[in-house]
Parts: sequence; structure tokens; C-alpha cells
Amino acid sequence: MPSASALSLFVFFSSSSSSSSSSSSSKSFKFPAFSVRRFLKIPSMPLSQFPRSKSFSSPQSLSAWLKPRLPSDSFASWGVKPGTKNVHNLWLEISEGETSLADSNPPIRTLHVLSLRIIDKHHRVLIESHQQLSDGTLRNRNRPLSEKMKPNETPESAVYRAVKEELGSILGDSDCFEIVRIVPDSYHMKIEQRNSVSYPGLPACYVLHSMDVWVEGLPEGEFCTVEEEEYGNSEKTSIAAEAVSVKKHFWKWVSPDSVDI
Repeated sequence: MPSASALSLFVFFSSSSSSSSSSSSSKSFKFPAFSVRRFLKIPSMPLSQFPRSKSFSSPQSLSAWLKPRLPSDSFASWGVKPGTKNVHNLWLEISEGETSLADSNPPIRTLHVLSLRIIDKHHRVLIESHQQLSDGTLRNRNRPLSEKMKPNETPESAVYRAVKEELGSILGDSDCFEIVRIVPDSYHMKIEQRNSVSYPGLPACYVLHSMDVWVEGLPEGEFCTVEEEEYGNSEKTSIAAEAVSVKKHFWKWVSPDSVDI
């Protein structure tokens, strides 16, 4: 059963929502000749992030708190089962304000996620087919570009940050504010509650902010990008070194009918 805090979150957002290194050759892409920004219906104020969250002084204290609250076999698989993250990842998410962990049994992880349908001139949608992780494993994705949102970040500002962080190695020094355009009236928000793939056994509440965008300068074929360390600028670098990070993203274009966000 979802916790009261998760249900409260659902009611609040439902009522407040409107409506790398290797690549194929790039082709020029022209934006439609109108001002996209005039037609946006995206919340312009930073979104209230989470209900009150537990805080932990270290990954060890988080681990000790989680252990009696989660199935033992599921918790033991964190960072061991291919494609999963470990307790250091979750502690960083909480300490950086990206994730809330409800004080319940079982705990519920709540986070805001940006999901972008990047569309090309052939009306295809870019999806991330898989990732290469720092532990050498591959994780299947088969979804559009997705990025955890930062505390007090608006969906619109998250768009430019996400494109820069995940596609920047292929776009070079291009100014994302010049090469990215948000499709008018494409923003929508929904709540999903399901078990986390990254943290087996931990229920999650995802507040999904979705929209369509155009991005100039992307290859027309399959390609991969390299992402900088996720918490490279954090003061918690020693803990980040113990976390499982994404090293490479692998991308391909697919029919829009095969993408559901």
C-alpha cells in the first residue's frame, strides 16, 4: 500500500499540473520558424520537491536503517546484481536533495524525473538503448533521455542541463539555449508508483515531467556519448567514488509509435 505521503504527493501534483564519441554523420536540422517560448505551458516556478525526508550522516547509517525494512535478498543484491546501484548512490541522491526517503515500512523513494522525447526531422524519437556502468556491466534502458531533477529546479531549466550532461560529448561546445527548442504544448506530468530497478525491493514514487524537444547537431544514426562524473563537483567525492556511475550512453532513433512516456 502506498504511504500517506505518497498519496498526498499524488493529489498535490495532479491538481497543480497543466494539462562518443562514435557517431554517424550529422545533418543540418532547422527549427520551425516561430518562437517556441511564447507557447510554453511549463511551470515557471521551481516545483516543491518532496515530503519530509529521512536524513543520514553516512552511507553506513543509511544501510543500517534500510536493512530491517527491506527484503534481505533484495537489499543484498544492490550493487551486485548487474544494472543495480548501491547504498552509496542512494545516500548521495538523498544528501544532494534529488531523492526523498519516507520514514515508513517499507520506505518509499520519491523523486522528480525529467523525460525528453527528442524528435528529429524524420519524426523519429531518440531513445537510450543501454548504458555502460562503472562496474563494467551493461544496463538496458530503451527509453527517452531521462534525468533526475535537482532541488528547486524548473522542468524547463532541467531540459537544458539534461541535454548538456547526457549529450554534451557529441554536441561539443554548442550553447544548449541555442540548439534546443521545446515543442509547444508538449509538457505533461504524471505520477508512477513501482518498485525501483536501480534499488531492488525499494518502492518508488516517480513524478515524471515529460515534453518533446528538438535538438540541433545530433547524428542521424546510432551513437554513444560519455558523461562526466555525476557527482564530480560534489564535496562528497570519496563517497561518489564508491557509487556505481554511468560511463557511456548508447542512443538510437526509433519510430514514435514505439515510445511511451
